[in-house]
Amino acid sequence: MQQLTQLLKDGTMKITEVPFPALQPGWIMVRNHFSVISAGTEGKTVKDARLGYIGKARARKAEVKKVMDAMRTYGIRDTYRMVMNKLDAPSALGYSSAGEIIAVAHDVTGLKVGDYVACGGASACHAEVISVPVNLCVKINKQIPLDEAAFVTIGSIAMQGVRQAGLQLGESCAVIGLGLIGRITMQLLQVAGVNAIGIDVSATAVEETNSMLPGSSFNRNDESLEKTIQHLTRGIGCDAVIITAGSNSEDPVNLAGALCRQKGKVVIVGSVPTGFERKNYYVKELELRMSCSYGPGRYDDEYELHGVDYPAGYVRWTENRNMEAFAQLLNQKKIDMKPLISHRFRFENAADAYQMILDRKESFSGIVLEYDLKREIKTSVKIESHSSSPSPVKAGLIGAGSFAQNFLLPALDGLAHFEAVATARSNNAINIATKYGFAKATGNADEVISDKNVNTVFIVTRHDTHAGYVRQCLAENKNVYVEKPLCLSEHELEEIKNLYINSSSSLMLGFNRRFAPMTELIKSKLNPAVPVSILYRINAGQVSPEHWIHNPQIGGGRIIGEVCHFIDLCTFLAGSPITSISAQAIQDPFQLNDTLNVSLYFKNGSIATIAYFSNGNKEVSKEYLEVYSQGWVAVMDDFRELTLYGKKKTNEKGNQDKGHKNQIKQFIKSIEKGKPSPIPFEEIYHSTLATFKVLESIKLNGALVELS
Repeated sequence: MQQLTQLLKDGTMKITEVPFPALQPGWIMVRNHFSVISAGTEGKTVKDARLGYIGKARARKAEVKKVMDAMRTYGIRDTYRMVMNKLDAPSALGYSSAGEIIAVAHDVTGLKVGDYVACGGASACHAEVISVPVNLCVKINKQIPLDEAAFVTIGSIAMQGVRQAGLQLGESCAVIGLGLIGRITMQLLQVAGVNAIGIDVSATAVEETNSMLPGSSFNRNDESLEKTIQHLTRGIGCDAVIITAGSNSEDPVNLAGALCRQKGKVVIVGSVPTGFERKNYYVKELELRMSCSYGPGRYDDEYELHGVDYPAGYVRWTENRNMEAFAQLLNQKKIDMKPLISHRFRFENAADAYQMILDRKESFSGIVLEYDLKREIKTSVKIESHSSSPSPVKAGLIGAGSFAQNFLLPALDGLAHFEAVATARSNNAINIATKYGFAKATGNADEVISDKNVNTVFIVTRHDTHAGYVRQCLAENKNVYVEKPLCLSEHELEEIKNLYINSSSSLMLGFNRRFAPMTELIKSKLNPAVPVSILYRINAGQVSPEHWIHNPQIGGGRIIGEVCHFIDLCTFLAGSPITSISAQAIQDPFQLNDTLNVSLYFKNGSIATIAYFSNGNKEVSKEYLEVYSQGWVAVMDDFRELTLYGKKKTNEKGNQDKGHKNQIKQFIKSIEKGKPSPIPFEEIYHSTLATFKVLESIKLNGALVELS
């Protein structure tokens, strides 16, 4: 199938042949009939992409800071590679479309194949086929033309702005900015029985709005504007002002203050500065409100991605219910989108539409892309110019996010023959396949695992999927590398153990730190017959409570997702299995258990303390390790500096190397030579089990927990 993409590097835009996106639980797959270009939001995205590097830096100051921080951690060369990975990756455009359902996930109810739906969010991009979560789509009556239904998401943005204004029948509201959302807002206000007054700096926009709603709109540059509005509101002033304009000027928010009545409301829907003049807002005690996109639920992953709805008794109008309400108005013909559709482009000519927006040589409002429904579409893409490697390792990759692109694939490149890659986003799948020479790109992970040409599968997906994919690979007798954690529960661990015992596969877990050069040097200095003492401090930093890693069903929490790394490294250095564990965490309102001390006791008498702290400061290095043994001490700071204290003191410094490349190299070599995995399964099993015992000890207030 085809998708419209652009490069963040230079703004190059093209229609690309890509695989179908992944159909995730709680999602539906839709063949788009129409999609809408948001001239404001998408126009700015395209404009920023076409800026030079200095222009990009000025437009994205937050990203520049992240790059500077990364340089201090990874060095200039690796940071440059990460940045270029981002800039060279084709990105999706679009967020409002309509089409026909062609597939539904097993757990979706209320929607079926053949239903017409309007879709929203980043997944509702300009592509022939999209996959969207159920809370970001609404069923459409087939009597509604789908070119109009494609505006439902954009219409819900306008609707949320009206809701934020809290207007009542007969009141007055000014709308500053008569672009697409502004004109939809004007119609919604009229339907609600509100006196709608439109304002824009463009004479054309005012004229076109007046042709739709006669006598409703005025030019901002009219010297008598404020007097006119005072007359229209019978001297009271506007009960509310909704700003739908996009501008770098403070004029819209200051004008809103001047037009509002005493104790009125100003609602910001568009993108404008809020550094307003205090006078009107102070004297009139005005209320300034922000309107968040489509409505409550926006940017909440639990709601949007996982289908957890808000009860109507507590949140009457969610983004999904706003979309439904707008669709209903279309069905009742109370809202008319026809006069707002100024341009139609065939999908293959989409780049011309964006050029028109940037050139601004003609007036435009609603811009619709129309798809060729007779065109045959394919679920996956075969790459004709894929690379060929003599390696017996025929690799399949599931998941190609930041970690895979920045660490795994660079380490794997040249060591294996790349066969198939599966990742959720279509544009990402084709980019990775083309860049690294995979023979096939798909959105279906099962296609990678069942591919007869693939003998080794690399799993780099979210934590909740790891166990399932590992089980599938072991059942198919495929070698498997999985990023940590191996699984999210002891039950899953036992299932994997039983499958592994009966499988001929090699299993490798992403415990890369034991393969770091500085770790290997420490290990080489230790006497395996002598117990060691280990102190490992991790300045982990804060992660928002809403982040997916804290979700028990998805990320498992930071102990399962991250502390497992440090348990494994201590086990590796001790050279002995753990016999018992004690752990205590600082109590916090969210019960995250992400600031804790862990005490490990080993069979050979070694002991280790892991201090995993999320309440620190970024200026302090992330990882600090001390190892003590018979008058000898190793001190490692963030895998960049290692000091050894013995008969003589030695010091080594270098770029941070946490062992990713060495780990992959050893794993590939073990497969080629038919040897066991570099990390014995017993150690993988033991370190993973120990992670679950940490959680158990915390629940028991730090009680000592034995490992069976």
